[in-house]
Amino acid sequence: MPDAADRPASAEIRTAPAGAGAVLVLAGRLDAAGTAAVWAPAMAAAGQAGGLEVDAAGVSYCDGSGVALLGALRAAAAGRPFAIHGLRSEFRTLVDLVGEVAPPAGRAPPRLGPISRLGQTAYALGGEARRQVAFVGETLVYLLDVVRRPGRLRWSDFFLTLDAAGVRAVPIMTLMGFLIGLIMAFQSAIPMRRFGADLFVADLVSLSLLRELGPLMAAVMLAGRTGSAFAAEIGTMKVNEEVDALTTMGLVPVRFLVVPRVLAAIVVMPFLAMLMNVAGLLGCLVVMMSLGYPPVTFFNQLVGATTHLDLLGGLFKAAVFGLLVGGVGCMRGLQTTTGAAAVGESTTRSVVSGILLIILADGLFAVLFFYLDL
Repeated sequence: MPDAADRPASAEIRTAPAGAGAVLVLAGRLDAAGTAAVWAPAMAAAGQAGGLEVDAAGVSYCDGSGVALLGALRAAAAGRPFAIHGLRSEFRTLVDLVGEVAPPAGRAPPRLGPISRLGQTAYALGGEARRQVAFVGETLVYLLDVVRRPGRLRWSDFFLTLDAAGVRAVPIMTLMGFLIGLIMAFQSAIPMRRFGADLFVADLVSLSLLRELGPLMAAVMLAGRTGSAFAAEIGTMKVNEEVDALTTMGLVPVRFLVVPRVLAAIVVMPFLAMLMNVAGLLGCLVVMMSLGYPPVTFFNQLVGATTHLDLLGGLFKAAVFGLLVGGVGCMRGLQTTTGAAAVGESTTRSVVSGILLIILADGLFAVLFFYLDL
Protein backbone atom coordinates (compact mmCIF):
# COMPACT_ATOMS: atom_id res chain seq x y z
CA MET A 1 0.00 0.00 0.00
CA PRO A 2 1.39 3.45 -0.85
CA ASP A 3 2.03 5.93 1.93
CA ALA A 4 -0.78 8.41 2.58
CA ALA A 5 1.42 11.30 1.50
CA ASP A 6 1.97 9.65 -1.90
CA ARG A 7 -1.66 8.84 -2.69
CA PRO A 8 -2.96 10.41 -5.93
CA ALA A 9 -5.60 13.07 -5.65
CA SER A 10 -9.25 12.07 -5.47
CA ALA A 11 -12.51 13.98 -5.39
CA GLU A 12 -15.82 12.80 -3.98
CA ILE A 13 -19.02 14.81 -4.24
CA ARG A 14 -21.65 14.39 -1.56
CA THR A 15 -24.96 16.01 -2.24
CA ALA A 16 -26.43 17.72 0.79
CA PRO A 17 -30.15 18.01 1.47
CA ALA A 18 -32.13 20.08 -1.00
CA GLY A 19 -31.08 23.70 -0.96
CA ALA A 20 -28.05 23.07 1.28
CA GLY A 21 -25.49 22.78 -1.53
CA ALA A 22 -22.84 20.10 -1.95
CA VAL A 23 -19.83 18.75 -0.06
CA LEU A 24 -16.62 18.15 -2.04
CA VAL A 25 -14.17 15.76 -0.34
CA LEU A 26 -10.59 16.20 -1.61
CA ALA A 27 -7.78 13.83 -0.66
CA GLY A 28 -4.26 12.92 -1.75
CA ARG A 29 -1.66 15.07 -3.52
CA LEU A 30 -2.92 18.24 -5.20
CA ASP A 31 0.06 18.64 -7.49
CA ALA A 32 -0.07 19.28 -11.24
CA ALA A 33 -1.12 15.73 -12.14
CA GLY A 34 -3.51 15.27 -9.23
CA THR A 35 -5.16 18.66 -9.74
CA ALA A 36 -5.69 17.93 -13.43
CA ALA A 37 -7.38 14.63 -12.53
CA VAL A 38 -9.90 16.15 -10.11
CA TRP A 39 -10.43 19.54 -11.79
CA ALA A 40 -13.52 18.64 -13.82
CA PRO A 41 -15.53 16.96 -11.03
CA ALA A 42 -14.53 19.66 -8.57
CA MET A 43 -15.72 22.44 -10.85
CA ALA A 44 -18.94 20.51 -11.46
CA ALA A 45 -19.53 20.48 -7.71
CA ALA A 46 -18.93 24.23 -7.53
CA GLY A 47 -21.64 24.79 -10.10
CA GLN A 48 -24.39 23.27 -7.99
CA ALA A 49 -26.91 25.53 -6.35
CA GLY A 50 -26.88 26.14 -2.63
CA GLY A 51 -23.16 26.71 -2.19
CA LEU A 52 -20.16 24.45 -1.71
CA GLU A 53 -18.30 23.05 1.28
CA VAL A 54 -14.81 21.64 0.66
CA ASP A 55 -13.52 18.95 3.01
CA ALA A 56 -9.72 19.07 2.56
CA ALA A 57 -8.66 17.12 5.62
CA GLY A 58 -7.28 14.35 3.43
CA VAL A 59 -5.06 16.61 1.35
CA SER A 60 -1.46 15.59 2.04
CA TYR A 61 0.29 17.94 -0.41
CA CYS A 62 -0.76 21.14 -2.15
CA ASP A 63 1.37 23.23 -4.52
CA GLY A 64 0.46 26.07 -6.85
CA SER A 65 -1.80 23.83 -8.91
CA GLY A 66 -3.89 22.85 -5.91
CA VAL A 67 -4.05 26.42 -4.68
CA ALA A 68 -5.28 27.45 -8.15
CA LEU A 69 -8.00 24.77 -7.93
CA LEU A 70 -9.22 25.99 -4.55
CA GLY A 71 -9.13 29.59 -5.77
CA ALA A 72 -11.13 28.64 -8.87
CA LEU A 73 -13.69 26.87 -6.69
CA ARG A 74 -14.03 29.98 -4.56
CA ALA A 75 -14.49 32.16 -7.66
CA ALA A 76 -17.02 29.74 -9.18
CA ALA A 77 -19.09 29.81 -5.98
CA ALA A 78 -19.11 33.61 -5.81
CA GLY A 79 -22.35 34.90 -4.33
CA ARG A 80 -23.14 31.53 -2.68
CA PRO A 81 -21.96 29.97 0.60
CA PHE A 82 -18.42 28.62 0.35
CA ALA A 83 -16.12 27.12 3.00
CA ILE A 84 -12.96 25.04 3.22
CA HIS A 85 -12.51 22.74 6.23
CA GLY A 86 -9.63 20.61 7.42
CA LEU A 87 -6.92 22.15 5.22
CA ARG A 88 -3.48 22.23 6.82
CA SER A 89 -2.30 25.63 8.01
CA GLU A 90 0.61 25.96 5.56
CA PHE A 91 -1.73 25.32 2.63
CA ARG A 92 -4.42 27.55 4.11
CA THR A 93 -2.00 30.51 4.06
CA LEU A 94 -1.45 30.14 0.33
CA VAL A 95 -5.16 29.77 -0.39
CA ASP A 96 -6.00 32.88 1.66
CA LEU A 97 -3.30 34.81 -0.17
CA VAL A 98 -4.75 33.85 -3.54
CA GLY A 99 -8.21 34.63 -2.27
CA GLU A 100 -7.16 38.20 -1.51
CA VAL A 101 -6.12 38.72 -5.16
CA ALA A 102 -9.61 38.33 -6.54
CA PRO A 103 -10.05 39.38 -10.19
CA PRO A 104 -11.97 42.62 -10.63
CA ALA A 105 -15.45 42.49 -11.99
CA GLY A 106 -15.52 42.58 -15.77
CA ARG A 107 -16.47 45.89 -17.26
CA ALA A 108 -17.03 46.77 -20.87
CA PRO A 109 -14.53 49.31 -22.19
CA PRO A 110 -15.99 52.78 -22.63
CA ARG A 111 -17.02 53.82 -26.10
CA LEU A 112 -14.79 56.55 -27.42
CA GLY A 113 -15.87 59.39 -29.58
CA PRO A 114 -14.20 60.33 -32.89
CA ILE A 115 -11.99 62.96 -31.25
CA SER A 116 -10.78 60.49 -28.60
CA ARG A 117 -10.05 57.84 -31.24
CA LEU A 118 -8.18 60.43 -33.29
CA GLY A 119 -6.16 61.37 -30.20
CA GLN A 120 -5.33 57.72 -29.48
CA THR A 121 -4.22 57.18 -33.08
CA ALA A 122 -2.07 60.30 -33.02
CA TYR A 123 -0.52 59.25 -29.71
CA ALA A 124 0.27 55.79 -31.08
CA LEU A 125 1.79 57.24 -34.25
CA GLY A 126 3.84 59.67 -32.19
CA GLY A 127 5.18 56.86 -30.01
CA GLU A 128 6.05 54.81 -33.09
CA ALA A 129 7.85 57.78 -34.66
CA ARG A 130 9.76 58.41 -31.43
CA ARG A 131 10.88 54.78 -31.26
CA GLN A 132 11.99 54.82 -34.88
CA VAL A 133 13.97 58.03 -34.42
CA ALA A 134 15.61 56.61 -31.30
CA PHE A 135 16.52 53.39 -33.13
CA VAL A 136 17.96 55.26 -36.13
CA GLY A 137 19.99 57.54 -33.88
CA GLU A 138 21.35 54.67 -31.80
CA THR A 139 22.25 52.66 -34.91
CA LEU A 140 24.07 55.58 -36.53
CA VAL A 141 26.02 56.26 -33.33
CA TYR A 142 27.26 52.67 -33.17
CA LEU A 143 28.00 52.60 -36.91
CA LEU A 144 30.20 55.68 -36.53
CA ASP A 145 31.82 54.08 -33.51
CA VAL A 146 32.67 51.03 -35.64
CA VAL A 147 34.27 53.30 -38.25
CA ARG A 148 36.50 54.79 -35.54
CA ARG A 149 37.12 51.51 -33.71
CA PRO A 150 36.80 48.58 -36.15
CA GLY A 151 37.83 46.13 -33.46
CA ARG A 152 34.45 46.57 -31.73
CA LEU A 153 32.57 45.05 -34.67
CA ARG A 154 31.60 41.39 -34.39
CA TRP A 155 33.40 40.37 -37.58
CA SER A 156 32.15 36.78 -37.48
CA ASP A 157 28.52 37.92 -37.69
CA PHE A 158 29.49 40.48 -40.34
CA PHE A 159 31.04 37.89 -42.66
CA LEU A 160 28.23 35.40 -42.07
CA THR A 161 25.72 38.06 -43.08
CA LEU A 162 27.82 38.94 -46.14
CA ASP A 163 27.71 35.31 -47.18
CA ALA A 164 23.98 34.94 -46.60
CA ALA A 165 22.95 38.27 -48.14
CA GLY A 166 25.56 38.49 -50.90
CA VAL A 167 27.19 35.28 -52.05
CA ARG A 168 24.06 33.16 -51.77
CA ALA A 169 22.03 35.83 -53.59
CA VAL A 170 24.24 35.77 -56.71
CA PRO A 171 22.21 33.16 -58.68
CA ILE A 172 18.82 34.79 -58.13
CA MET A 173 20.20 38.30 -58.73
CA THR A 174 21.88 37.21 -61.96
CA LEU A 175 18.73 35.53 -63.22
CA MET A 176 16.51 38.49 -62.31
CA GLY A 177 18.88 41.02 -63.87
CA PHE A 178 19.20 39.03 -67.11
CA LEU A 179 15.42 38.65 -67.43
CA ILE A 180 14.78 42.33 -66.68
CA GLY A 181 17.26 43.45 -69.34
CA LEU A 182 15.87 40.95 -71.82
CA ILE A 183 12.24 41.94 -71.25
CA MET A 184 12.95 45.68 -71.30
CA ALA A 185 14.87 45.38 -74.56
CA PHE A 186 12.12 43.36 -76.24
CA GLN A 187 9.33 45.64 -75.00
CA SER A 188 11.13 48.83 -76.04
CA ALA A 189 12.25 47.41 -79.40
CA ILE A 190 8.67 46.84 -80.53
CA PRO A 191 7.54 50.54 -80.63
CA MET A 192 10.99 51.94 -81.46
CA ARG A 193 11.36 49.71 -84.50
CA ARG A 194 8.37 51.45 -86.11
CA PHE A 195 10.43 54.60 -86.30
CA GLY A 196 13.67 52.90 -87.24
CA ALA A 197 15.16 53.72 -83.84
CA ASP A 198 15.67 50.21 -82.51
CA LEU A 199 19.40 50.94 -82.34
CA PHE A 200 18.68 53.19 -79.35
CA VAL A 201 17.23 50.29 -77.35
CA ALA A 202 20.74 49.87 -75.93
CA ASP A 203 20.75 53.50 -74.77
CA LEU A 204 17.35 53.16 -73.11
CA VAL A 205 18.07 49.90 -71.30
CA SER A 206 21.58 50.86 -70.16
CA LEU A 207 20.46 54.21 -68.71
CA SER A 208 17.44 52.62 -67.00
CA LEU A 209 19.52 49.85 -65.46
CA LEU A 210 22.47 51.92 -64.25
CA ARG A 211 20.49 54.84 -62.87
CA GLU A 212 17.28 53.25 -61.69
CA LEU A 213 16.27 49.64 -62.16
CA GLY A 214 19.51 47.93 -61.16
CA PRO A 215 19.72 49.42 -57.63
CA LEU A 216 15.93 49.43 -57.20
CA MET A 217 15.33 45.80 -58.12
CA ALA A 218 18.35 44.64 -56.15
CA ALA A 219 17.03 46.49 -53.09
CA VAL A 220 13.56 44.98 -53.47
CA MET A 221 15.10 41.52 -53.70
CA LEU A 222 17.23 42.27 -50.63
CA ALA A 223 14.16 43.40 -48.69
CA GLY A 224 12.25 40.23 -49.52
CA ARG A 225 15.17 37.89 -49.03
CA THR A 226 17.47 39.39 -46.38
CA GLY A 227 15.41 42.06 -44.59
CA SER A 228 12.77 39.47 -43.74
CA ALA A 229 15.49 37.11 -42.51
CA PHE A 230 16.84 39.82 -40.20
CA ALA A 231 13.37 40.41 -38.76
CA ALA A 232 12.70 36.67 -38.31
CA GLU A 233 16.08 35.97 -36.65
CA ILE A 234 15.96 38.86 -34.19
CA GLY A 235 12.22 38.39 -33.65
CA THR A 236 12.74 34.76 -32.68
CA MET A 237 15.49 35.82 -30.29
CA LYS A 238 13.10 38.38 -28.81
CA VAL A 239 10.37 35.76 -28.33
CA ASN A 240 12.85 33.36 -26.70
CA GLU A 241 14.00 36.20 -24.40
CA GLU A 242 17.55 36.03 -25.75
CA VAL A 243 17.53 39.79 -26.37
CA ASP A 244 16.54 40.35 -22.73
CA ALA A 245 19.39 38.04 -21.70
CA LEU A 246 21.85 40.18 -23.68
CA THR A 247 20.58 43.28 -21.90
CA THR A 248 20.87 41.54 -18.55
CA MET A 249 24.51 40.66 -19.31
CA GLY A 250 25.25 44.32 -20.04
CA LEU A 251 25.37 43.96 -23.85
CA VAL A 252 23.60 46.50 -26.05
CA PRO A 253 21.33 44.64 -28.51
CA VAL A 254 21.77 47.31 -31.19
CA ARG A 255 25.57 47.04 -31.08
CA PHE A 256 25.51 43.26 -30.72
CA LEU A 257 22.81 42.29 -33.25
CA VAL A 258 21.95 45.25 -35.48
CA VAL A 259 25.26 46.87 -36.42
CA PRO A 260 26.89 43.79 -38.06
CA ARG A 261 23.77 43.11 -40.14
CA VAL A 262 23.20 46.72 -41.21
CA LEU A 263 26.86 47.21 -42.11
CA ALA A 264 26.84 43.99 -44.14
CA ALA A 265 23.72 45.15 -46.01
CA ILE A 266 25.36 48.49 -46.81
CA VAL A 267 28.51 46.80 -48.11
CA VAL A 268 26.81 44.09 -50.15
CA MET A 269 24.15 46.21 -51.88
CA PRO A 270 26.46 48.03 -54.38
CA PHE A 271 27.90 44.68 -55.48
CA LEU A 272 24.43 43.21 -55.94
CA ALA A 273 23.34 46.28 -57.91
CA MET A 274 26.43 46.00 -60.09
CA LEU A 275 25.70 42.33 -60.67
CA MET A 276 22.12 43.22 -61.61
CA ASN A 277 23.42 45.85 -64.05
CA VAL A 278 25.84 43.47 -65.77
CA ALA A 279 23.27 40.69 -66.05
CA GLY A 280 20.67 43.13 -67.42
CA LEU A 281 23.09 44.46 -70.03
CA LEU A 282 23.84 40.92 -71.13
CA GLY A 283 20.12 40.32 -71.56
CA CYS A 284 19.86 43.49 -73.64
CA LEU A 285 22.86 42.34 -75.72
CA VAL A 286 21.06 39.11 -76.57
CA VAL A 287 18.07 41.06 -77.88
CA MET A 288 20.26 43.47 -79.87
CA MET A 289 22.07 40.56 -81.49
CA SER A 290 18.72 38.99 -82.38
CA LEU A 291 17.79 42.28 -84.08
CA GLY A 292 20.89 42.05 -86.25
CA TYR A 293 23.30 44.35 -84.40
CA PRO A 294 26.81 43.07 -83.58
CA PRO A 295 28.16 43.30 -80.02
CA VAL A 296 30.55 46.13 -80.92
CA THR A 297 27.58 48.32 -81.90
CA PHE A 298 25.90 47.61 -78.57
CA PHE A 299 29.03 48.53 -76.61
CA ASN A 300 29.50 51.73 -78.62
CA GLN A 301 25.93 52.77 -77.81
CA LEU A 302 26.45 51.85 -74.16
CA VAL A 303 29.60 53.95 -73.84
CA GLY A 304 28.02 56.89 -75.66
CA ALA A 305 24.78 56.89 -73.66
CA THR A 306 26.13 56.48 -70.12
CA THR A 307 28.84 58.08 -68.02
CA HIS A 308 30.62 57.18 -64.83
CA LEU A 309 28.24 59.49 -62.94
CA ASP A 310 25.30 57.29 -63.92
CA LEU A 311 27.05 54.23 -62.53
CA LEU A 312 28.31 55.92 -59.35
CA GLY A 313 24.93 57.52 -58.68
CA GLY A 314 23.22 54.15 -58.93
CA LEU A 315 25.75 52.48 -56.64
CA PHE A 316 25.38 55.26 -54.08
CA LYS A 317 21.63 54.77 -54.11
CA ALA A 318 22.17 51.05 -53.67
CA ALA A 319 24.24 51.63 -50.51
CA VAL A 320 21.50 53.85 -49.06
CA PHE A 321 18.89 51.23 -49.94
CA GLY A 322 20.99 48.64 -48.11
CA LEU A 323 21.03 50.84 -45.02
CA LEU A 324 17.25 51.20 -45.14
CA VAL A 325 16.56 47.50 -45.72
CA GLY A 326 18.95 46.29 -43.04
CA GLY A 327 17.83 48.90 -40.53
CA VAL A 328 14.10 48.34 -40.93
CA GLY A 329 14.50 44.54 -40.84
CA CYS A 330 16.42 44.69 -37.54
CA MET A 331 14.06 47.29 -36.08
CA ARG A 332 10.97 45.19 -36.81
CA GLY A 333 12.72 42.21 -35.26
CA LEU A 334 13.41 44.13 -32.05
CA GLN A 335 9.77 45.29 -31.98
CA THR A 336 8.49 41.70 -31.97
CA THR A 337 6.10 40.88 -29.15
CA THR A 338 5.38 37.34 -27.88
CA GLY A 339 4.23 34.31 -29.85
CA ALA A 340 5.01 32.70 -33.17
CA ALA A 341 2.43 34.87 -34.91
CA ALA A 342 4.34 37.95 -33.77
CA VAL A 343 7.44 36.74 -35.61
CA GLY A 344 5.45 36.33 -38.81
CA GLU A 345 3.91 39.77 -38.36
CA SER A 346 7.33 41.35 -37.85
CA THR A 347 8.66 39.63 -40.96
CA THR A 348 5.75 40.88 -43.04
CA ARG A 349 6.08 44.41 -41.67
CA SER A 350 9.80 44.44 -42.41
CA VAL A 351 9.26 43.57 -46.09
CA VAL A 352 6.41 46.06 -46.56
CA SER A 353 8.21 48.85 -44.70
CA GLY A 354 11.46 48.14 -46.51
CA ILE A 355 9.92 48.32 -49.98
CA LEU A 356 7.99 51.47 -49.05
CA LEU A 357 11.14 53.19 -47.75
CA ILE A 358 13.05 52.14 -50.88
CA ILE A 359 10.46 53.72 -53.14
CA LEU A 360 10.30 56.90 -51.06
CA ALA A 361 14.09 57.21 -51.02
CA ASP A 362 14.24 56.58 -54.76
CA GLY A 363 11.76 59.39 -55.34
CA LEU A 364 13.86 61.74 -53.21
CA PHE A 365 16.97 60.75 -55.17
CA ALA A 366 15.15 61.43 -58.45
CA VAL A 367 14.30 64.98 -57.33
CA LEU A 368 17.81 65.53 -55.95
CA PHE A 369 19.55 64.32 -59.11
CA PHE A 370 17.24 66.46 -61.23
CA TYR A 371 18.16 69.66 -59.37
CA LEU A 372 21.83 68.69 -59.30
CA ASP A 373 21.67 68.04 -63.07
CA LEU A 374 23.16 64.57 -62.66
